[in-house]
Amino acid sequence: MNQLAQTKYFSKLALLVAVFGGTTISAPTALAQEQAAAQETAAATEKAASAKPASVSGGAELFDSPDAAVDALLKAAGDYDTAELAKIFGPGGKEIYDSGDAVQDKNRAEDFVAQAKEKKEISVDPKTGRRAVLIVGDENWPMPVPLAKTGSKWFFDTKAGKQELLYRRIGSNELDAIQVCRGYVDAQEEYALKPREGYNVNQYAQRIISTPGTQDGLAWKNADGTWGGPIGENIADAIVEGYSSKEQPYHGYFFKILKGQGPDAPLGALNYVIKGIMIGGFGLVAAPAQYRVTGVMTFIVSNDGVVYQKDLGPTTLDQFKKMELFNPDKTWTPVEAEQDQQLADNSGSTSTH
Repeated sequence: MNQLAQTKYFSKLALLVAVFGGTTISAPTALAQEQAAAQETAAATEKAASAKPASVSGGAELFDSPDAAVDALLKAAGDYDTAELAKIFGPGGKEIYDSGDAVQDKNRAEDFVAQAKEKKEISVDPKTGRRAVLIVGDENWPMPVPLAKTGSKWFFDTKAGKQELLYRRIGSNELDAIQVCRGYVDAQEEYALKPREGYNVNQYAQRIISTPGTQDGLAWKNADGTWGGPIGENIADAIVEGYSSKEQPYHGYFFKILKGQGPDAPLGALNYVIKGIMIGGFGLVAAPAQYRVTGVMTFIVSNDGVVYQKDLGPTTLDQFKKMELFNPDKTWTPVEAEQDQQLADNSGSTSTH
């Protein structure tokens, strides 16, 4: 398929998201307070600069210089030494390097180090000389966790970084989910171009990853071990590699195929599956695995290609599990093309201090 098989997009996304990399994009309104809190935390750190180092750093490791701090971070990230990362960021910093997705976290750490090897600089605040930001890569990406100075020592400001990280991670995951929804439409259309699984009629796939030995999903394993199907080998590998449990989210989101639609959908209530064959249409729902941690908005899409979004609140995952129909009532709003462009334009543009 033409949109989802865009390895370029997913490669760039995987390289630039979450703690060790991330496109910085406009997050939902609900997160405005988090961004403001990050600024307040930074100001509080400045005000407390004369206090005892341990109290200011929150237990984060102290270094003689920004360079020493950065060198230690790159070494720990390159080795993916979580014990060392815990020392660097302090007792409250686990979520900075641990999103709950160990495979993705390790890949991001490796990408972060690779970017730093290409290019890195430490930008010190010229006004105070007491704050600094690590900038890496050819695209001059600012690390979300700033460095702060207390006395003669430097440390990674975990409190400020956690707020900025949350802001970035959620935005990146949501953009990813939107692109997967749109790519899913293309994949289903390609899948239905010819009959599958011994049927004499064209149909849509009722699974994303096929059951072994079949082509009942949008991707399947060939005899030589490669992937076939509309979503393409690279994307199938990205989804499956390292994820042994069906309960593992993909980039912070769970996805589920919807096999019918409700009364608020175009043409009203409809079962897409007729006599075991899905020919009436198709739908998909994408929900954050952890509300306000890996994402805020839930997304739905059907064969008409319009992606809708809604904040389902703290019970998001429960509602996701119960959702069986594509039913965009008035509480769901379309994701406009202009919104996508704004997300793309804002990538990497937000300062971390």
